[in-house]
Amino acid sequence: MSRLLRSGAVISAMTMISRVMGLVRDQVVARYFAVDGATDAFFVAFKIPNLLRRMFAEGAFSLAFVPILSEYKETKSREALQDLIDHVAGTLALILLGVTVIGMVAAPVLIWVFAPGFSSQPDAQPVLAAELLRITFPYILFISLAALVTGILNTYSKFAIPALTPVLLNIIMIIAAIWAAPYFSQPIMALAWGVFFAGIAQLVFQLPTLYKLGLLPKFKYKRAHEGVARIMKLMLPAIFGSSVAQLNLLLNTIIASYLVVGSVSWLYFSDRFVELPLAIIGVALGTVILPKLSSNHATKNEAEFRQTLDWALRAGLVIALPATVGLILLAEPILATVMMYGAYTWRDVEMSGLSLMTYAIGLPAFILVKLLAPGFYARQDTKTPVRIGVIAIVSNMIFNLLIVLPWYSLGLAGAHAGLALATALAGFVNAGLLYRALKRDQVLGTQQGWGKYLLQLMIACVIAGIVIWLFTPADSWWQTATALYRIGALVGLIVLTLVSYVLTLQLLGVKLKQMLVG
Repeated sequence: MSRLLRSGAVISAMTMISRVMGLVRDQVVARYFAVDGATDAFFVAFKIPNLLRRMFAEGAFSLAFVPILSEYKETKSREALQDLIDHVAGTLALILLGVTVIGMVAAPVLIWVFAPGFSSQPDAQPVLAAELLRITFPYILFISLAALVTGILNTYSKFAIPALTPVLLNIIMIIAAIWAAPYFSQPIMALAWGVFFAGIAQLVFQLPTLYKLGLLPKFKYKRAHEGVARIMKLMLPAIFGSSVAQLNLLLNTIIASYLVVGSVSWLYFSDRFVELPLAIIGVALGTVILPKLSSNHATKNEAEFRQTLDWALRAGLVIALPATVGLILLAEPILATVMMYGAYTWRDVEMSGLSLMTYAIGLPAFILVKLLAPGFYARQDTKTPVRIGVIAIVSNMIFNLLIVLPWYSLGLAGAHAGLALATALAGFVNAGLLYRALKRDQVLGTQQGWGKYLLQLMIACVIAGIVIWLFTPADSWWQTATALYRIGALVGLIVLTLVSYVLTLQLLGVKLKQMLVG
């Protein structure tokens, strides 16, 4: 497992750079653009292609493409592998071009579907959202082709460049917010153009590495190509199965569009902080184990398949649980330190903090889903995650009715946080059912020591939580302290908490190095 750990560490490091830049991007947006109808319109226009990216490019396509590509790499000739890449590229580009044109033409309809609450707002908001969507929608074309390149590079254990690629989106949007926005009559339009050009940059950035492998695709189309047909067959259910969390967030956006102005933006900012550990832990580990599990399945090495999954779950939880504690207890200090500049006020901190705390409850479940799903996709089973995904979506709807409707009906502030809590609870439903299905299929073996291990993690998390509670300054301090003091206090709290967590684990007998290396 040491090789997987090194690969995961590379992805985590590159992802950390990208996510930190993402936080800087959000900080810049919050500083230069007040939380109002225009920002809500942009976040919806950005969320639609971003949702499609996660569902198709980084979700269903990657989960269907990598197992088939790994099989071709292990069992077929170099010529057959190149032929598969050529025809996948041609088919993907043709389909996505059509989807992009339709999306741009139907932008007003899509805004009405994805944010129906905008129809009750001033006419300028839905019109602006549609204009922004027409600019951002081609992002799905460019980023999906970039995902094709990423899948090839990951199959050949080239993880660094693909993991670093998303940083380009953040850099370009920062440039757009600071320097390009003043040149637009509606400044928020600059962010939309930033998304457009970032998609092109993310594709081009990876091509030199692919060229060195000698696998640049030649765009070909053949209706009956065997490999493409298998990928398409796997993709259809994977589109849904890999995107349950994203669909739940989309459902939140639809409902939030009916709540007070700013709800969409508050949910967006809080989700960004949950996405940071999710990407660094869940996405990184899920990315490195998928090719390994696919190879194990192709060579019928069932014992190593189970060992890899068990290792990923242990490695994921040892980081996910303290991250959850930190996000819940430090929600407002984090938001005050990173976001409270310019137009972003303390009220925005409080409102975003509510949804950050409730989102964070589901972080372990979100990470477990990222680690358990490859156990199905590596075996080319995309139907089971779909069935489970349907249950998770229905669960989210039920939780919304049980939590948000009473909250909103009583006129209480922060109803958007109920949406985040419903998503968190649905995440646990999703993870629990995936785990049970893998156990049923005898793909996930019962390894010794899990009960003791979970107890050790929980004790260490309780100690870390007590440390945070004892040393965190009062809310009034975070409101009045200078930026430098806030940064110093937050960094000090995080370091102190991590030290207490690691020391507690060591005292309890958890050998982190041995556990991570395997």
